[in-house]
Amino acid sequence: MGCGLGKSEPLLKICHKAATAISAALLIQRWYRQHVARLEMRRRCTWNIFQSIEYAGEQDQIKLYNYFGFLMDHFTPASSESKTDLNSSLMQKWERYFCYKSIEVTKSYTGPHLTFPMTFCGVSKLVEAFKHKEQLHARYVLQLLGETWRLLRTFPNISHVIACHPKPITICGDLHGHLEDLLLIFYKNGLPSSDKPYVFNGDFVDRGKNSLEILLTLFGFLLVYPNDVHLNRGNHEDHIVNLRYGFTKEVLGKYRVHGKKILKLLQMIFSWLPLATVIDNKVLIVHGGISDTTDLDKIARVDRQKYASALRPPKMKVHGCMTKMNENREREACGQVEGRRRVCSLTYHSSAPDHRHDLPRRSLNNTPVCSKLDLSVDEKLNSRCRLSGFDQARCELKKSDSYLESKTTETDLDEWKQIVDVLWSDPMPQNGCIPNEVRGGGCYWGPDVTEEVLRRNNLQLLIRSHECKQDGYEFCHNRRVITIFSASNYYEVGSNRGAFIRMGPDLVPHFIQYQASTTCRELTLRQSVGWTERSALQALREQLFVHRSDLISAFQEFDPSNKGMISVTHWASTTERVLNLGLPWRVLRPQLVSSTQHGMMDYQQWIKELSITETKLEISDNSILDTMYKNHSNLETIFRIIDTDHSGLISFKEFHQTWELLRSHLKTEISAKAIADLAQSIDFNKDGSIDINEFLEAFRLVDISAHN
Repeated sequence: MGCGLGKSEPLLKICHKAATAISAALLIQRWYRQHVARLEMRRRCTWNIFQSIEYAGEQDQIKLYNYFGFLMDHFTPASSESKTDLNSSLMQKWERYFCYKSIEVTKSYTGPHLTFPMTFCGVSKLVEAFKHKEQLHARYVLQLLGETWRLLRTFPNISHVIACHPKPITICGDLHGHLEDLLLIFYKNGLPSSDKPYVFNGDFVDRGKNSLEILLTLFGFLLVYPNDVHLNRGNHEDHIVNLRYGFTKEVLGKYRVHGKKILKLLQMIFSWLPLATVIDNKVLIVHGGISDTTDLDKIARVDRQKYASALRPPKMKVHGCMTKMNENREREACGQVEGRRRVCSLTYHSSAPDHRHDLPRRSLNNTPVCSKLDLSVDEKLNSRCRLSGFDQARCELKKSDSYLESKTTETDLDEWKQIVDVLWSDPMPQNGCIPNEVRGGGCYWGPDVTEEVLRRNNLQLLIRSHECKQDGYEFCHNRRVITIFSASNYYEVGSNRGAFIRMGPDLVPHFIQYQASTTCRELTLRQSVGWTERSALQALREQLFVHRSDLISAFQEFDPSNKGMISVTHWASTTERVLNLGLPWRVLRPQLVSSTQHGMMDYQQWIKELSITETKLEISDNSILDTMYKNHSNLETIFRIIDTDHSGLISFKEFHQTWELLRSHLKTEISAKAIADLAQSIDFNKDGSIDINEFLEAFRLVDISAHN
């Protein structure tokens, strides 16, 4: 019966109250949905900021790969060890160089003691020690790494695994030095064993603070269970990438005496890591992805140890001189290549159809791969090599475990491309295969490429990592591709979950998600979004600050009367043109611009309000300051290349030549006096040398607003 006419007044009141309650509930529900939608929009915007800045750094690294390769070729000391007969005495040579037996373990050492062959008990004690922030002695580090190197040399390029019912396979993605995530995975899933096989899909190092501990843990389990622990190489298992993203600095900071040997041994180990894993001949696991030219048969035959860095193409030598490929590479670095299209990524040219406007990311189509170097740079390099006793012969290529002296063919270039695509590529929603201009290496491949590669190899699923995902995993390409990412809180506390996969004989993936930070687990959704949003905006303000000179010049184009005012529309379009981050600047404007009037803003005042502190050093030349802030990471990479003995110190002459090289490369006018004054101002103890870490710390940007 309803509430109609003739019913008692109390019943009418009850109906009215019920209707009011329902209406209120609907209003609350609508408000809550709008609230969650706004939070989700803020979260996605925050995510875009973090990802755009991250990819800008990677693109910048690869954009300069010719330049860094040029430095590596000329600033690497010629070693008598490298001139031995590699075919007959390679093992003996490296065993002598990395010998750990002369390193004494003193009685004051309180960390874990290792015995070899490694046992499950020994690795478990090592995990427990790392959990309590203990450091492994350098003797044991070198011994463990040496055993790992010997073992990896026996592995094929593609590991084959069988999933059986009693022991499902666990697949982990990027860890990036987040030891707490690895420990949480072990807590939730159990330690690796013959009954609990694992596949770790690369990018163990860089960015986080405990990359070395992760490597030592994984290598320890690999030595105990070589048939049940599988390690794929990632794009960060690369010594040139490590120079920029923190792993080199971490190792040298933890092992000041033996760090150089540890890094060299790790460089060799990285080059011997397998490139892929296949489960039951049906599931392919690679770090980055595939391309339309991916050939698993070729990958299986690649001499992988030749590619210590995937950023550097294979070297060529014919009759004692550098071959055409390396000559082209150097001409490209020097701006002498004519009549050629710009290389958009390491292995792809821009002749492919341009579908970049369809991608949900920024395009760097107008960013040159490498600016011109002055012709005098070559003379400066040769002079630098003579002064330091380095290898002076331009045509003499270094013999090493990573680069063997041989005539390189088209096959070598094809092998290199296969490796770069596997390590650096990303999926896209559109069909096709185009250069990955955002990262600068590998490609974007579409669902049609996925279908073709899987069909050709009789596979049913591709699992890859390489990209941070908010939920720790993501399906794409009609659920034929899975991205798995295991480093939670990657950008900031609360920015993302980590995840790993359990897969049984049915090959159905089961996802386990987690958040390593207890702080994040205690935050509400609004608090979590607010926390990560503040961090993202701080990082974005730093990017705006370091480009302030370029921004002011670009804003002045719309301010011919020099009143200091431009429209918000011009502010948004100009900021994107200068930073090229692909961000919704009009949406971000309320959080970046304090006030506007009638659609106009004071851009000069806005620059002052970015709340970024500068260095306290007295430097009068603004051009050197701007160059320092814009190229902070590049300078660190160059410094660490030139610091060949890994002492952390460079001389005034080396410092000056570093700046000269970068100035020539960037075509920036910086006077010799300004460079000399800068060197004098940061020689804090006046000993004629510069501490790299102190120099970089002196120019670290701090967001004042984050500390108020």
